[in-house]
Amino acid sequence: MSATVVTFEELPSLVGKDLGYTDYIEITQNQINTFADATDDHQWIHTDPEKAKDGPFGAPIAHGFLTLSLIIPLWSSLFDVDGVKTKVNYGLDRVRFTNPVKVGSKVRLHSVISEVTEVKGGVQIKTSNTIEIDGEERPAVVAEFLARFYA
Repeated sequence: MSATVVTFEELPSLVGKDLGYTDYIEITQNQINTFADATDDHQWIHTDPEKAKDGPFGAPIAHGFLTLSLIIPLWSSLFDVDGVKTKVNYGLDRVRFTNPVKVGSKVRLHSVISEVTEVKGGVQIKTSNTIEIDGEERPAVVAEFLARFYA
């Protein structure tokens, strides 16, 4: 999948633009363990594969915030703006963790630009994002992501 690349001047015209889907990436136990180390969240449901086998999901699951954090690298593969001095991840609005991601699952991102707003010195876009799990009906994460671009 190739990214949609636009100029700063084109941003206001993008409301409703479907950016499409990323490729799937696999969630590994090593990735989960590294995230646990970085956040000091070593709950067994994430980091103890043997104990997690007997847990509610039958396998270790990724931290919800690990899955959420994938929006940035995945979204970056879908969209970029040329000719700007600064790009800022401004935050999130509504976020829901709707389905756990088991170790070994593959996830991908679908993103749509839902709003474009002028801000002092730049433009803010809001995207509606869904992190899907391969083979699952319900997505892992649904979130509105805010990004700012300054010319």
